[in-house]
Order: sequence, then C-alpha cells, then structure tokens
Amino acid sequence: MARRFNSIAFVASAAPDAQDALKTLQERYPNVVPEAADAIVALGGDGLMLQSLHRFMGTAKPIYGMNKGTIGFLMNDFREEDLIARLEAAERSVVHPLLMVAWDVHGVAHTSRAINEVAMFRQTYQAGKLRVSVDSQVRIPELIADGILVSTPAGSTAYNLSVGGTILPLNAPLLALTPISAFRPRRWRGALLPDYAKIQIEVLEAENRPVSAVADHTEFRNVSHVHVSMDRSVDLVMLHDPGHSLDERILREQFGY
Repeated sequence: MARRFNSIAFVASAAPDAQDALKTLQERYPNVVPEAADAIVALGGDGLMLQSLHRFMGTAKPIYGMNKGTIGFLMNDFREEDLIARLEAAERSVVHPLLMVAWDVHGVAHTSRAINEVAMFRQTYQAGKLRVSVDSQVRIPELIADGILVSTPAGSTAYNLSVGGTILPLNAPLLALTPISAFRPRRWRGALLPDYAKIQIEVLEAENRPVSAVADHTEFRNVSHVHVSMDRSVDLVMLHDPGHSLDERILREQFGY
C-alpha cells in the first residue's frame, strides 16, 4: 500500500524537552529538510504549532504536532514509537486563517494573517473607543472597552474563551466577535457572524486613545481602522491521531473537560 507521506521533517521549540525529543527522533527516523518534506512533525506546544502553521502557510504541508509544551491543545501526545504508522493513520483538520488589514494613524496599511484571532487592545490606561461595522453596516456606533477580538473556530477555545466568548465547533461556518472588558454597552457579550462576513473596526479618538491590532503574534500599534475577513484561499492542514481530532477536543471543551 502506498504511503501518504514518503518524507518527513522535524521542527522543535527551543525548550530543552523539545530539543531532546528532536535529537532522538532525528536519529530514529529518516528525515529531510522542511522544504523537501511531505509532512512536518512539530515538537513543542501550541505556540510552536501556530508558528509552524504560519511558517509553512501557502505550502499545503500538513503538520503533525507532538506535545512537548504546557497545554498542547493543538498537539498529539508525544511518543517515540510508531511515528510513521501514526502519521499514516492520522486524520486531517483543515482550517482557514483570518486576513487582517490594519491602517495606522499615518495612513500606512499593514497586512497579516491569524489562525486563532485578530484582537485590538488599548495601549494606555484609557479604554479604547471603537465603531464596529459588519459588511459596511454599523452595528455598534461606540464600543468603550479594553478591546475586541475576532476568532476563528480553531481559536475559539483560546483567548476568545478566556474573555467569555463562545466556543465554536471546528466545522461551524462562523466567526466569534467578542468584546474585551466592555464598559459600554455593558450588556453586549459579543456576536456570532457567518464566516463570509467582512468586519470593519474604526478607532475613535485614535490619537488620544491609541489602540493596537494583533493577528496571532504580529502586532501593529497606533491603528486607525482594521478590516478582518476569512481568507479561504489558504488551507492549513493539521494531522491528529484518530479519536484525538481537533473537532473532538473542541467538543470536550464545551462540556468542560
């Protein structure tokens, strides 16, 4: 039977445990440089998985993560044995990133993509003032808050959940729009939007109440307005052991375990 993955590459975080695992697996299994690989095996935590997805974005290389970090929500359990068989049996989870275009107060546009979320944060002690529009229709004329975020289903169990946002099943055609410590309107807890929605957020009083925009780990400061939409032109593929898929993990999170 033909194998799905004839060549693999290893990448690892800088953590000592991850580096030790990298050395062991490279000695045990044939491997190539990432550019020549059919699949990437990432050793670390969720941060490394996000970095790897960004690093190989646009290459269509599937990434199989093994946990050598703290939480490892996106990762499989680490085992030295049977790696090739695990790769061949792994199930695919396909996600699309968010495309963020942020204009700063000087009118310069900055573009970045996010796998988990695009977030906007106040930069000083003063709360930000934001105008929120969806598909060019104003939905909140003035949101006074520490910030706001737009989350993908894959990212809905991360920062989105910690600020009270809704967990989304991985295959749900939705985005979560969630305020961060909203002062006004006090009762607004966020919205679920179709994943084809175009979200526009304008910073009111941008000079006096500066706001930054962050796509995963890429930050732009002193922004004036931000546009967010899902980029369906990019497929990001993660591999998970059977019964350990990202869909299953998100479902477990909804039931609190």
